[in-house]
Amino acid sequence: MTLLITVFAPIVAIAAGGGHAQLFLTLFVMYVAAKLAAELFERLKQPAVAGEILAGIVIGPSVLQLVAPTELTNALSEIGVVFLLFLVGLETKPDDLFRVGARASLVAVLGVIVPFIAGFVLLWLWGKPHIESIFVGAAMVATSVGITARVLGQMGLLNLEVSRIILGAAVIDDVLGLIILAVVSSMAKGGVDYWQILAIAGLAIGFTIFVALVGARAVNRIRPRVARLRVGNSWLVFGLSLCLGLVLLANYIGVAAIIGAFLAGMSLSEATEDTDMPHQAEAVTEFLLPFFLISIGMQLRLDVFLSKEVILLSLLVTVLAVLTKLFGCGLAALPLGRRKAAQIGMGMVPRGEVGIVVAQLGLSLGAVSDAIYGVVLVMAVATTLIAPPFLVRLFRGEQREDSADIIPLSPIA
Repeated sequence: MTLLITVFAPIVAIAAGGGHAQLFLTLFVMYVAAKLAAELFERLKQPAVAGEILAGIVIGPSVLQLVAPTELTNALSEIGVVFLLFLVGLETKPDDLFRVGARASLVAVLGVIVPFIAGFVLLWLWGKPHIESIFVGAAMVATSVGITARVLGQMGLLNLEVSRIILGAAVIDDVLGLIILAVVSSMAKGGVDYWQILAIAGLAIGFTIFVALVGARAVNRIRPRVARLRVGNSWLVFGLSLCLGLVLLANYIGVAAIIGAFLAGMSLSEATEDTDMPHQAEAVTEFLLPFFLISIGMQLRLDVFLSKEVILLSLLVTVLAVLTKLFGCGLAALPLGRRKAAQIGMGMVPRGEVGIVVAQLGLSLGAVSDAIYGVVLVMAVATTLIAPPFLVRLFRGEQREDSADIIPLSPIA
């Protein structure tokens, strides 16, 4: 490790004042580190996702200090996960998602209630202030569907009924989490603005339902016009424009950008079946996605483990975060059988960037201390690392449903 620092530190120092050189050095280090780690983990028969996240920890501020989270890396990370969910949406037909809507809703509701109560009670019993306990509960509610989607996409299993339930539940989970976050943020500011919360909830729910119901029909109607466009790769141009437009609209409304991207892809899923657009979108995603995965690892600061209390609390919160999603979401899916219930529960476990955003908001509002921020950060990264290996084992031996519609992102050992 010392040798690596000795070799790379001068390069980083020289590039620090080098403008474009710093930009391309950052991109180079992040991308190459992610792909080398992915290759290593696949050779070890482990999910590449876990390797890419661990690579972020190694090259980040806590270990080698080659790169640090910046506005650039955060932007690349968000763009990467946006394209991943757009690609997942392209592989998800609206009717398939509506068929599992009731089950996905129940999974999402229990997957929100159980972790929130458990997180709040744990921090309250630990002697932390009520607002801090509530923020930890809110962070435990989150689900990073990007991680699960990546693993299932690599295995070519996105069209399974279980996968559709996970995706649908994650969308509903995001809307419910947004409402909870609005309530918690209002409390941190000294009161609860009920009208604002109702407005956010109405817009978020209305936007999601409207695009899900109308999007595919609208795209199918204008399909002949898109096909007649003279610009090269007309479907890709149209698809990316729709994706960015719905991402922008989602941001204005207050919904996560990934929901807009997913809905854009789902709206195009039927119209683009006989085009090259899904494969073109896959190529773009394969370049951008590693920046999302490696950025998660870069966020973790190992100095939080200097305190025994923080170590113990981090372990307890992480274990509780895993068990509550497994129990809450799995209970809702139990009628499908124990194996499918376990698959769905584990698919909802990763907190990823969503949990980190909640922690950052709490810190900026002065609602959580630096120590609790570190605890939530550890939980978010740890659950993101824990889930992929278990998902691979739980889904091993599953057969693809309608494999012709699936675009495997890359093979997974």
